[in-house]
Amino acid sequence: MKAFVFPGQGAQFPGMAKDLYDNYPEAKNRFEEANKILGFNITDIMFDGTPEDLKQTKVTQPAIFLHSVIRVMTMGEDFNPDMVAGHSLGEFSALVANQTLHFNDGLKLVYKRALAMQKACEKERSTMAAILGMDDDKVESICKDIDDIVVPANYNSPGQVVISGSLAGVEKAIEKAKEAGAKRALPLAVGGAFHSPLMESAREELEKAINETDFNKGLCPVYQNMDAKPHTNPDEIRGNLIAQLTSPVRWTQSVQAMIADGADEFVEIGPGKVLCGLIKKIDRKQNVSNLT
Repeated sequence: MKAFVFPGQGAQFPGMAKDLYDNYPEAKNRFEEANKILGFNITDIMFDGTPEDLKQTKVTQPAIFLHSVIRVMTMGEDFNPDMVAGHSLGEFSALVANQTLHFNDGLKLVYKRALAMQKACEKERSTMAAILGMDDDKVESICKDIDDIVVPANYNSPGQVVISGSLAGVEKAIEKAKEAGAKRALPLAVGGAFHSPLMESAREELEKAINETDFNKGLCPVYQNMDAKPHTNPDEIRGNLIAQLTSPVRWTQSVQAMIADGADEFVEIGPGKVLCGLIKKIDRKQNVSNLT
């Protein structure tokens, strides 16, 4: 069974998706449509911008989304999923590719999400860090024992958990993780504490927009970040998508669930190969490939 997976923030690079724009008339039309929906020429930044330009949350999220979903549109019948999943932002790409969300609605939600998250980041200084070489339950225990805000945010692969929270909370967790034997504990260059309670204002802002958007029954199940389970019911998908902003990305668990349900081929669609690498760490035997 074939699983198509979609990357999240951090996969962007200068020149991303320009080959799609240049070689596929349908892709070019979609990109121009996106420029109008967003109210600025995101294609100029994607194709000719600097790495710093692309790091702006309001640019990064729609850029990665567009690269992924427009790549799917060029595939025709080669896009034949038995299941789909996306990492954080990538869940929106998965839902559009899966026809649960319309392209225009998906793009509008992604842009609203990006702006809401940026606003939440500006309210309070916050950050994230990667904890490597430590069991998930140990990372959870360390976070729970700290009196400042810090929580597991991304379960990326066995021995790789990203934590998220206030500056003080993350700093304390880094020190405790090092003392407890973590191989590495690295602060990340991010705009704020994604997938933590500090995103509550963004969650509230996005909830209204999601509840006002039409969700359809898609081509196949989507394994969602919130609970790492397959979903086809539009109301369940909508609720999990709302909760996603303040809940951890259970990527390890999602991949394990897809494998348990029969996935034996994973195809990453969009910029980069981050998910291919994580899937190999979760299960070395898996057949993985990427389509940029």
